[in-house]
Parts: sequence; C-alpha cells; structure tokens
Amino acid sequence: MATDHSDAASISPSKEHVECKELDLDVEFGGMEARNKLERRLLWKLDLRMSMLVLIYILNFIDRNNASAARTRGLATDLHLEGQQFATLLSILYVGYIIMQIPSNMFLNYIGKPSLYLPTCMAIWGIISALTGITTNFIGALLTRFFLGFVEAAFFPGAVFLISKWYKRDEIGARLAILYCGNMISNAFGALIASGILAGMNGVRGQAAWRWLFYIEGSLTVAVAVIAVFVLPDFPTTTRWLTDDERRLALKRMEEDAGVGDQAETEQGGFGHGFYLAITDWKVWWFAVLSIAQVIALSFVFYFPSLTATLGYNPTASLLLVAPPWVYAVIFTFLWARHSDKTQERFFHMNISNLIGIIGSLISICTMNTAARYLSLFFLAQSYSALILMTTWASNTFPRPPSKRAVCFSLINATQQLGNISGSYIWPINWAPSYRYSYAIVITGYVIAITMTSILRQHLKTMNKKLEQEEQEKGITEKGFRYVL
Repeated sequence: MATDHSDAASISPSKEHVECKELDLDVEFGGMEARNKLERRLLWKLDLRMSMLVLIYILNFIDRNNASAARTRGLATDLHLEGQQFATLLSILYVGYIIMQIPSNMFLNYIGKPSLYLPTCMAIWGIISALTGITTNFIGALLTRFFLGFVEAAFFPGAVFLISKWYKRDEIGARLAILYCGNMISNAFGALIASGILAGMNGVRGQAAWRWLFYIEGSLTVAVAVIAVFVLPDFPTTTRWLTDDERRLALKRMEEDAGVGDQAETEQGGFGHGFYLAITDWKVWWFAVLSIAQVIALSFVFYFPSLTATLGYNPTASLLLVAPPWVYAVIFTFLWARHSDKTQERFFHMNISNLIGIIGSLISICTMNTAARYLSLFFLAQSYSALILMTTWASNTFPRPPSKRAVCFSLINATQQLGNISGSYIWPINWAPSYRYSYAIVITGYVIAITMTSILRQHLKTMNKKLEQEEQEKGITEKGFRYVL
C-alpha cells in the first residue's frame, strides 16, 4: 500500500501548482482558440504518422502466425514433426519474446529514438521469418522461431510506450484499439493472403507453397521497415519535424493530463530506477497475472484456422472463413474502445466483452451444428477487445515516471507471454473437432480475468477516495489525478 501512496503523491498537484494553473496558460499559444487549432493540427500529424504502427503490427502478427496457415499445407510433414513438436514451435517464440521485452523498452526509453529502433528490429525479424522457409527439420524451425520472438519483442511494448508519450488518458484507448486492430486485421487478411499463396505457389521453382509463404511475407516486412524509418515519430523532446509551438504543446498536454510533467519533473535516480519502481509496485504484478489469464482465454486466436477447419469445408474455404469474424471484431473493438474512452470506464467494458466470449465458448461446447459454431467464432473474436481495454487500463494506472511506465508495459507484456506459451498446448489435435476441453480452459481464463479485475477496480476506487480526501485536507479545489475504473 505504501507504493500506491507514493505513486499517487508523485502525480497529485500541490496547492501552489493548482493556483498557478488558474492563470491563462494558453497565452503562450495565442489563446484558447489558437491552442485548440494547434492541438488539432498536432493530433492530425501524429495520427497520420502513428498509423504506420498498425501496418507494422499487421506484419508482426502475420510473420508470427504464418506457421499455423503453413501447417495446413505440408509444413508438419516436410519438417517431419511429431507429437507436440508443432505446439513447441508456436510456444518457443514466446520464450525469446519474454527474455527481450524489459531490456528492450528500457533501452528505447534511454535512446529516445523509436523511429530508428523499431524499424531496425522489424527488418531483422522479417529476415528471420523468411529464413524459416529454408528449414528442413524441427531444430532449424525451432531456432528461427526462437530468434523471431527475441527480435519481435521490441515492437509491441515499444509501440504502446510510444503512444503513451503523446496521448492523454481520454485519447489513448481509441489509439490502442486502432493499434490492436492491426492484430485482428492480420488474423483476417493474413489468412486470405496465405490462402492465395498456398493455393497458387506450390511447386514454383521446386519449392513447397508453405516455404513461399515465409519468403514473401518476410520480404514484405523488410520493405515496410525501410519506409517506417521516415514515418514514425520519436518522443516529444526528440522528434525533429515538430515546430517549437507543437513541441511545447505536446509536453504541456501530458503535464495537464497527469498534473505533472512527463520527464524532468518525475524522473529521479539512475538508469535502473524505473525498473525498481515497477517491480516493487504490486499492481504491476496483478496486471501481469491478470494478463496471463486473459491471454489463455484468447488462446483460440492462434488456432483459428484449425477451428474453421472443423466446420467441414476444404482447406482454402476454411482459411477464407477466418476473415469475417475478425472483420466484425475490428469494428466492434474500435467502437467499444471509443465508448470506453468517452465514458472513462474500463471494468464493465472489458468484462462485457469477456462474458460474450464465455457465451461463444459454451455454444461450441454444446453443439457441433455448423452455423452455431461459426456464430460462436464471432463471439470469441470480439472478446479480443478485453485485452485491448486491459492494456489501456494499465496505461492509465501507471502514468509516471516514463522510465517506470516503460518497464510496466514490457513487464506486463512479457509475463503475458506465459499465457501464450501455455495456450499453445491447450488445443491438441486429439481434442478435435469439438475441442470441448479447450473451450472449458478458455472459460476458466475468462472467469479468472473477471474476478481479478473486480478486485482491482475496488482497490483503485478506494485509492481515489484517499486522493480526494488528501486534496480536501490541503485545501485544493481543483480535481487532480484519479485512477480510471
């Protein structure tokens, strides 16, 4: 509880700070109207450049998940995979992913150049993904998958941290939802791309179609990485294409959002101080365990082509059927996250989505009817929005200092991969076609997530009451920082 108090104190406004804010701080921007115009221009420029993150995330997940599509067209046979070896190929990626995330985000915060760091990592993982196509046995594929995860680890926590450096609490949910939509779009259209390559490239230059899948998608990733260097922004203090007014406004926005500046006013200690602050805050570990449960509930994502295959259609049709549920999930998630931002509420939005996912799982457990099971896939796909809202909630809960926030994102996301590792093993082929036991495990994950978020919400609600009481005791009339519930 002491950690909670110190965190809250570091972002609670003093009486002097509040009195200073009573002055017209928009004078430096030419008044309120001029500031609003400048802010709209800044956000437009940011959103346009940040959209590159969506494309990167699409390719990130396509490179990560193309093994599932390749499995349907001979990968397992050509690599002589047996037993749980394919599941091991999926899970080994997350071992490298876990190892690299925290040091990667600490390094990113230190150098302050995501426009160079993230595309460089992207180019390397594209090369590694393409090299998967030349493997001839389990060991070769295992090594490429491990190093793929090792390098891919830089992207997602780095992207979330980059977004958190620019957007306020009432803006970040929609932006993270758009970023995650890249993931869901990759699930939809990655399957469409894979179906085209797998159907039309078999035997070209004497190579199996699944090998061409890795060659083509890996090469595309490298090409986009080169473009990303010139598009992505850095941090507000290091981005070169900002005007002086835009830079000052970007920093002012973040200061107003948390009641204190983002860097100079909150950073204390050396390079590892943020790491210490993160690992000693129990809420970080609570979110970490919560994310494991949530990801286990979403483990169906990596086996979606296998689930549509149980509907009884040919391989090409089964891959095409992957797309509609994820297109629906993209639309639902964007609108749901926007509503969550507008209402500044996370708990009910997150768990309504989880409850719909439970209904989808129950449908799949209870029937083998083709229409009903396909409908259940729509219910399951939309529950991905719960993970997005959980990430947004974590961002709202750990606002300052930036070095701590960087470690929080990477630590939570790294621990989350334990859910992906275990989730890789809960859809064995011998449980097909009903996968009843798999769906039962998914429901358990949903229930644990709902329970843990209920406890977290009650704790944050108590902390908000303490912050309000402290302000009253200090005679502060303006409402300061509050945790989002």
